[in-house]
Amino acid sequence: MRAVVQRVSRASVTVKGEVVGEIGAGLLVLLAVAPGDGPDQVAWLARKVAGLRIFADDAGRMNRSLLEIGGAALVVSQFTLYGDCRRGRRPSFVGAAEPALAERLYEEFCSALVEQGVGTVARGRFAAHMQVALTNDGPVTLVIDTPG
Repeated sequence: MRAVVQRVSRASVTVKGEVVGEIGAGLLVLLAVAPGDGPDQVAWLARKVAGLRIFADDAGRMNRSLLEIGGAALVVSQFTLYGDCRRGRRPSFVGAAEPALAERLYEEFCSALVEQGVGTVARGRFAAHMQVALTNDGPVTLVIDTPG
């Protein structure tokens, strides 16, 4: 699995003019699934995202996690994170999982964040054309690949 995690002061996802997911302070997680991914990758990534110490403490240092600040997460599926642009001008997406597996693991990841203690987990709409709006805080943006 691959995630692009952005610290935000707010973020939302709109589909066909309707806001389908929205958060205040927290993390926007763009999530892609690879063919070999499964429950181990879901659990690892959910623990990592929930526990990342990328929010300021009282001294202004990045020392607090999403759980510690009571922040929210907005999770958006984005298979294009596995786009391979090394050859030609059109990306190849053979590194991304088939939609059935990707959707199942996307849903499992959202549930795993809740199990980790994240109070609000908003979602985009899987396989929809979405408009994602966000206000980066920092900015702080991390790319995380699961081991294996």
